[in-house]
Amino acid sequence: MTDVQISADRIRAAWQGRVSGCILGKPVEVLSFQEGREGVESYLRQGRAWPLRDYVPLVDGASLRSDASACCRGQFSRAEPDDDINYSVLALLLLEEHGEAFGTPDVARAWLKLLPAGTTWTAERAAYRTLLDNMDDEFVNGAEPGFDLSECSNNDCNEWIGAQIRADLYGWVCPGRPDLAADLAERDAALSHRGEGVNGARFIAALGAAIQSADTIDTAVEIASHEIPADSEAFDAVTLGRSLVNSTDAVDQMHDYYEHLSPVHTLNNLALVVWAVCSSNGDFGAAIGDTVAAGWDTDCNGATVGGLLGLAGLDISDAWTRPWQGRVGVSLAGYSELSLDDLVARTTRVGRALH
Repeated sequence: MTDVQISADRIRAAWQGRVSGCILGKPVEVLSFQEGREGVESYLRQGRAWPLRDYVPLVDGASLRSDASACCRGQFSRAEPDDDINYSVLALLLLEEHGEAFGTPDVARAWLKLLPAGTTWTAERAAYRTLLDNMDDEFVNGAEPGFDLSECSNNDCNEWIGAQIRADLYGWVCPGRPDLAADLAERDAALSHRGEGVNGARFIAALGAAIQSADTIDTAVEIASHEIPADSEAFDAVTLGRSLVNSTDAVDQMHDYYEHLSPVHTLNNLALVVWAVCSSNGDFGAAIGDTVAAGWDTDCNGATVGGLLGLAGLDISDAWTRPWQGRVGVSLAGYSELSLDDLVARTTRVGRALH
């Protein structure tokens, strides 16, 4: 694929889509884990929000996550901090400091310096614990690690979705260069993930790079699939998502196929993301709404689909962006809130530097 110029407009839409999709999925995330997509549908119907085409309403008496009121329709004036957005900002900070030369040890140092341990989950928390048990001041200050860093990815969650949600920005800043995007995402993913966990991250980054220059979204998916092994389960998940685009029971089929997996595994969520972006038909709101309503990891998938469709040039109504007013909360050391304008300018600058 040929090199293309980074577009500030597309980067803006990517941030808008990612933040909006994350907010949309956040209130029902725990509900999805506990009661499945049936619980999500029941809640949305109770709130007269089915099909989901706007931010989730707050229904009195419902069992939601403790901070749900800060991300429900009419209840917020900024995007509250979330791990999906933290990791996108962290990737930006890594690229600002190191450019494309960063390695997995740099990712580890960035976590230790910037990422609060209490904001990590599953594979990331396990990797963080290993870092804390083995780190020394010399490593934090730039020396080579005094232990085998691959021990961090030796955990029970290393094929779950964590690395996949950290990959998006690497694709945004590499338009037309899916191979570089996938390589950057793998260096990040390798700190905590292995196998299909890494493959999912590679694919999402590659898709973000390809979608900015391909003629169609499906073509971009095809291009990105070349960045993961053809005999991998991640490749099968991509194939499944593409194959269900015209199926009226696509979500049922995906849930049946992956009923044995955790709701935060890479594979099921990857298939859903691919199905959603390929089924979007130019309708951003319907795409992120149907993604969240499908269950599993609702805020992660809403964020990834939203960002990818923003990159693809879909129109994002200000009904999605107006409520959070360009204010993006983060919970990284030294940062509590960033503006959309600042994120766009800095991401665009990094992308231009990579070219």
